Amino acid sequence: MVSYKELGLVNTRKMFAKAVSGGYAIPAFNFNNMEQMQAIIMAAVETKSPVILQVSKGARNYANQTLLRYMAQGAVEYAKELGCAHPEIVLHLDHGDSFELCKSCIDMGFSSVMIDGSSLPYDENVALTRKVVDYAHQYDVTVEGELGVLAGVEDEVAAEESHYTKPEEVIDFVTKTGVDSLAISIGTSHGAYKFTPEQCTVDPETGRLVPPPLAFDVLEAIEKKLPGFPIVLHGSSSVPQDEVDTINQYGGSLKAAVGIPEEQLRKAAKSAVCKINIDSDSRLAMTAAIRKAFAEKPAEFDPRKYLGPARDNMKKLYEHKIINVLGSNDKLEA
Repeated sequence: MVSYKELGLVNTRKMFAKAVSGGYAIPAFNFNNMEQMQAIIMAAVETKSPVILQVSKGARNYANQTLLRYMAQGAVEYAKELGCAHPEIVLHLDHGDSFELCKSCIDMGFSSVMIDGSSLPYDENVALTRKVVDYAHQYDVTVEGELGVLAGVEDEVAAEESHYTKPEEVIDFVTKTGVDSLAISIGTSHGAYKFTPEQCTVDPETGRLVPPPLAFDVLEAIEKKLPGFPIVLHGSSSVPQDEVDTINQYGGSLKAAVGIPEEQLRKAAKSAVCKINIDSDSRLAMTAAIRKAFAEKPAEFDPRKYLGPARDNMKKLYEHKIINVLGSNDKLEA
């Protein structure tokens, strides 16, 4: 058993309470490798933001659970080395699909886990989530549950259709499960292809697809049912069109990739939404920089010469999200 506190990590309880009362959201950035983690920590330190390092089941298998533990510990020490005396870093399991997976992550030093039983019948979702909460809270690990289903594909998470969270269920779910935060479905979606062209309108000036608006009426109804309770939005990448254009310019083939407009995420961040998940945007920023490097220097074979620019591009993206979308900058204690 490895305690996250020994690694210098924190859970989300205090972090979320401050975010809800302060009208901002904590960035939850997924990572798979060292360059992504470096970029996240550099951006968080420079902007003085708390941050959640998210690891999916697939990323954990890719990186290895033991290496992840030391990477998380290294992230804390790296933040201090960069000048942050009191970093607030969470290591969080994204979309855990079983009690066994959540338990394994808790035992290996994760400070927060998500158990996603949203595809199960309601009572089964409650029972599974409660089981994870009972185990996690023994070790002061926080738990995120989910009600409603997001469409799209990301790692092992896939659903063809979305189902909005039912506001009438949230009080019962939170009460019975004891979760610390709740992921809801209000129209966000996983992956870089969040909406079909048929779901969008076309901007007459740019010719780009404009996605349908988020269901803020559902969010407001949930807030009324659970005043002050931490709400989470998954599938919240904006799919920056400049990164998509760069990828396509240098040999990629991303067609009709469209994400959540940042102005809608800014609005959500000022509500009870205190954690916003961003994964695809980082992948796009990394891929765009690598494709550009390969195209401009086809003889290059030193990984540092293309992963370095990728890391820089991701750092720029993370800083933009923290400052201009989530508003979590300058929130760390001195």
